[in-house]
Amino acid sequence: MPKATLIRRHPVVSWTSAAVLLASCLAGCVASSAQELAAPPPKPLAPCAWWYGIGKPPTSQEIEQAAKRYQVVVLNADQGTAMRRLHQLNPRVKVLVYKDLSSTRNYPGAVDGGQDAVFLPSGIGYVAAQETHPEWFALDVNGKRIEWQGYPKHWQMTVWNPDYQQAWTDAVVAEVKREGWDGVLADNDFNSLSHYSSAVLAGTANVAETDRKLRDGLDAFLAKAGDALTNANKLLVPNVSETHLVPGRWTAHSRFGGAMEENFGFRENGGTGGLLTFRGNEFQELRAQAALGESLLLLVTRTHNAREERSGYASAALLAGPRTCWTRATTDDYRTPEWSSLQDSGLGEAVDAASRLPNGVWSRTFSHGWVAVNPTATRQTVVPPDGLIAPGAPPPTTTPTTAPPATRTTAPTMAPTPASTSPSPSTSASPTTTTTPAPPPITLEAADAVVLIDPQQLVKRGAWRVSRDEFRVGRLWAR
Repeated sequence: MPKATLIRRHPVVSWTSAAVLLASCLAGCVASSAQELAAPPPKPLAPCAWWYGIGKPPTSQEIEQAAKRYQVVVLNADQGTAMRRLHQLNPRVKVLVYKDLSSTRNYPGAVDGGQDAVFLPSGIGYVAAQETHPEWFALDVNGKRIEWQGYPKHWQMTVWNPDYQQAWTDAVVAEVKREGWDGVLADNDFNSLSHYSSAVLAGTANVAETDRKLRDGLDAFLAKAGDALTNANKLLVPNVSETHLVPGRWTAHSRFGGAMEENFGFRENGGTGGLLTFRGNEFQELRAQAALGESLLLLVTRTHNAREERSGYASAALLAGPRTCWTRATTDDYRTPEWSSLQDSGLGEAVDAASRLPNGVWSRTFSHGWVAVNPTATRQTVVPPDGLIAPGAPPPTTTPTTAPPATRTTAPTMAPTPASTSPSPSTSASPTTTTTPAPPPITLEAADAVVLIDPQQLVKRGAWRVSRDEFRVGRLWAR
C-alpha cells in the first residue's frame, strides 16, 4: 500500500421530476449574477472520467494524459507541482487534495527524522498531536490507542472532539488556499470502525455505541469543515461509506461539493447477490443529487472482469448528470490511471430519466445509445430499442429490400423469439412494404448490465471532449 494511501477493502422520476429538481435549483439562484442566469442549464451527459491518483507520484506523461482525459483528479498533498501543471494544461480540470478525516499517521513519509512531513495525508500530524494534544488520539476501553488493522501506523483520532475538528479544518483550509487546490477529497467518512478495528471506544458500552459516536462526530465534523471550505470557495468531497444503511447520510454529507462512493456497483453476498448500491435509500439519494447537477458524484467500481465493468459503467450512466464521474479500479492501491473502453462508447446526452421495470431492471435512453442494469440476484430479461449494437461490434449491414438483422450483444444473451409471419400478398397494385422485426429481448444475468449504441451516430472521442465543456457550467464551477 502506498504510504499516503488508504484503501478500504470491505464490501460494502421520471424525466419530469429531474427537470423539476433542476428548475428548482435555477429558481433558487435568482440573486445570482445575470451572467449565470443567462447560462444554459448543464446537460446530463454520459458519465465523465476521473482519476483517483493517490497510489504513486504521477509521471509527466500521466499528467499530460490526465489533462486531456479526466474532469476531476485527486492527488496526494505532496503533489502540488503536478496539480499546478494540470491547471496549466487544462484550467477546467478540478484537482482535489487527499486528506484523511479520521486518522493521523507516522509511517515514513508522514513522519521523517522525528518531524511531521510538510505535506500530510491527514489534517493533523502525528508528532504535533503527540506533543501538544495527545488527547486527540482515540482510546479503547482499556486505555490504549487504536491502530487500524491492516494499516500499520494509522491511528484513529477523536473525530467527535470539537478542538480536533477545528484544528484539522484550520490546517487543511489554509493549505488548500495557499497551494491552490480546488478542494479536498476527505477520506474515511466511515459508518463503522469495525472495518479497521474491533475496538470499543472508551466511554461506550459496545460496538454499536462506538459506531454511533463516530458517525455523530463525523456529521458535526463535515459541517464545520464544509462550511469553512465553502467560505473559501473550495470543495469538500468526502468518501462516504455504506450510505445504504443510513438514510439521508449521503445527501447530508455531499452538500459541500459532492461525495465519493468507493464501492459503487458492488455485488453483495460474496459476489453471488445483487448490486449493493441499489439497496436501501442510497440509489434514490444519488439520483436526486445527479438530477440537480450542483455537486460531484465520484463513483468507483472495483472491476475484476467484464461484467463488473459493464455493471459499474451502466449503473453510473443511470445516474448521468452534469457532475457524475465514474472510474473503474483494477488494482487495490490505485497505482494505475484507469480508463474503460465503455467511456469511449459515445452514449451522448440522457434524453430521459432512469426507469425501473417491474422485474427490477433499470434502463435509460441516451441521444446515441441505451443502457440497462439488472441489480437483482436473479436472471431477468429486457427488450432493447431497435437498431443498437454493443460498443466495438461491427455495424449491421442493410439492403434496400431486407430489414436490418437483429444485433446480438457480446456479453448478455439474447432470448429466442418466435419466427415472424409474412402478411398475405395484397391484391392491389400498391408497392410491397417490409416490416422490421422487433428486437429480441436481452437476458441479463444477476448483477449484469448492457450498453448499446447507435452505429450510425457514433460520437467521436474528440467531439465528446468538446461537449464536456458543459461540465463547468453553474455556480459550483464559477468558483
